[in-house]
Amino acid sequence: MGKINAATTHNRDATNGRKEHPPPVETNGMGSETKGNGVSNGKTRDATMAVRPDSALKRLWEKTVMPILLMAATPSAVFILWFCAAHCGGSYACIGNIFHDKGLLGGTAFIWSHVHSPSPAIVAILVSYSAFALCLMRLVPGNTVYGPLTPKGNRPQYTDNGFSCFLITIAAFLVVTVVCKTYFSVSPTIVYDRFDEVLLVLNIFSMLFCLLLYVKGLLAPSTSDSGSSGNVIFDYYWGTELYPRLLGFDVKVFTNCRFGMTVWPLLVCVFALKSYELHGPVDSMLVSALLQMIYFAKFFWWEAGYMCTIDIMVDRAGYYICWGCLVFVPGFYASVSLYLVNRPVVLGLPLSLLIFTLGALSVYVNYDADRQKLYVRNAQGECLVWGRKPVILRARYLLDSGETRESILLASGWWGLARHFHYVPEILLAFCWSVPALFDNVMPYTYVIFLTCLLVHRCFRDDTKCSLKYGRYWDLYREKVPHQMVPYVF
Repeated sequence: MGKINAATTHNRDATNGRKEHPPPVETNGMGSETKGNGVSNGKTRDATMAVRPDSALKRLWEKTVMPILLMAATPSAVFILWFCAAHCGGSYACIGNIFHDKGLLGGTAFIWSHVHSPSPAIVAILVSYSAFALCLMRLVPGNTVYGPLTPKGNRPQYTDNGFSCFLITIAAFLVVTVVCKTYFSVSPTIVYDRFDEVLLVLNIFSMLFCLLLYVKGLLAPSTSDSGSSGNVIFDYYWGTELYPRLLGFDVKVFTNCRFGMTVWPLLVCVFALKSYELHGPVDSMLVSALLQMIYFAKFFWWEAGYMCTIDIMVDRAGYYICWGCLVFVPGFYASVSLYLVNRPVVLGLPLSLLIFTLGALSVYVNYDADRQKLYVRNAQGECLVWGRKPVILRARYLLDSGETRESILLASGWWGLARHFHYVPEILLAFCWSVPALFDNVMPYTYVIFLTCLLVHRCFRDDTKCSLKYGRYWDLYREKVPHQMVPYVF
């Protein structure tokens, strides 16, 4: 969990929590100076949506029409995916036939008609888990870490206990599974059997929760990084606070990490257990589940670094991020394991080992890239990357208060290949935990297709954000690292 400190009481670098250097000259990281035009305007956060002189029609589309369409479509999307796995054998052709025969609204209504009202057991499971997760957030110790400085001069503070909370949660799941199956003849796979009920409860709760956050941000914001755009629809969709807190709990740490990114691995375990109950050991499910669990362990080991990503430092706590983490992540991201429950595939040992090895290597590269950037920033560039002094750019920017700050942009190692090369192994990893399903249907590749689109879009979002924040320094960085994600391709 986290809290916000004023920048004046924590004069640290915007990315790593170390003490700030004096305003620097532009440098290539090797000690030589180059002439620059000074400091950028420091616009970060919501600047990507607010500073461009867009036309009224474009603003209407981006701030009203698009949010309405997304909020209307996404709740049904997770149920369509569930219905495809539960009633169509994972075939999108079946879903297509339903919409062809019944039309868009009729097909959607038909799928919703198969969704059951939530049972008390499902509500109790979700409430119990949420209470358990909140207790871990508050009670599990961890080092204090700081997020990036906001344009308003606030610095979020977190307790770095994510990895410990993850291990405790998985251990608790194993204990509950053994106790329930041994003494009560009950299996946690009730979550799979009633997954439609799970999604319905999460949908209802998340929409009400986002409404609460909307009102809180207007009436009782936690920090000065808050406010209204003047558009009720967009404010509900995007949020009215960057770092809201409720009853002392950091909202985004809970929604993003303790719920979304923890319920996802729990669902992988539940779906793998259901597969075992139905079919016995299946190597495709084992390979897919193991790769996902390694990825989750990596994520929580690196959780402090996640607090410096666009999800946390740019996206406000509204429908976009909170509904996404509370509903879309559990309902969509675990779709590979959901599919494999009813479509077991026997890979054989050689193919299983090949897929697992490639996936594990992808996890390592993704982790090492993130580690490399934090290592260089923590060392202020006084270190070695791949045996050489790193190429860095000390980029200055302004806070809204007019105060000058500095960030280190790494242009060597993994970060010399492309500005977002770390997305490549992440996509490859998602493919590796999807490909055990082989190629009978598209459904198991839904997540990796979505992830690819998301990360490509994020490349452009980040480029716009950094250009606004760093100004000419970002232009210099782009000259040093010209490729966005895939070296010599994109």
